[in-house]
Amino acid sequence: MNKTTSILNTLKEQGLMPLFFEKDPQVCVALMQTLYNSGLRLLEFTNRGEEALDNFKILKKEAEQLPGFFLGIGTIKNSSQADQFIDAGADFLISPALAEDVYDVAYSNKTLWIPGCMTVTEILKAENMGVPLVKLFPGNILGPSFMQAIRELFPKMLFMPTGGVETTRENLQEWFSSGVVAVGMGSKLITKKITADKNYSVLQQTTAEVLGIIQSLKK
Repeated sequence: MNKTTSILNTLKEQGLMPLFFEKDPQVCVALMQTLYNSGLRLLEFTNRGEEALDNFKILKKEAEQLPGFFLGIGTIKNSSQADQFIDAGADFLISPALAEDVYDVAYSNKTLWIPGCMTVTEILKAENMGVPLVKLFPGNILGPSFMQAIRELFPKMLFMPTGGVETTRENLQEWFSSGVVAVGMGSKLITKKITADKNYSVLQQTTAEVLGIIQSLKK
């Protein structure tokens, strides 16, 4: 089984892609370890600050101690960023939009690329490029009803809404009932209060609860 297949299978199994950016590398490592301890085997670190590349390299080194864990990088908007983070060991790339030059770098490096799409035109283009999974972004603007409306048009495409997805059973049920395979979750899961207070036990408990809800909805 190749790495792309393993990553997609892991994402489908757990149904949750957590994402965050923090300036403090120690906080980054603590958050990753907490998410791993809660049962997660995938993480999107986001490229949203000057410290992103250095912190990603630190996370990648730490992730070597976490069996079966995949560390990806998000907010990749151009080929230069894609090259930098692939060189740093990114297992997958996520973009906020259909950035075709990022696709080119990912394809040539045999690295999974997950583009952000907001329209049927973009999703169709991604499908024709051979992309297996798209990020519906921003998820709270599009909503589960958008997913329901397009699901039958793209029976082989995998979808993951990101942006505004809630931790509640009600919101998660709406999304998974609409046909998504996973949800991306940032500040709704890894809240500013948790990171400010370094209250990692709360994060571990909340993440485990969300994973439990998702597993019950998938049955």
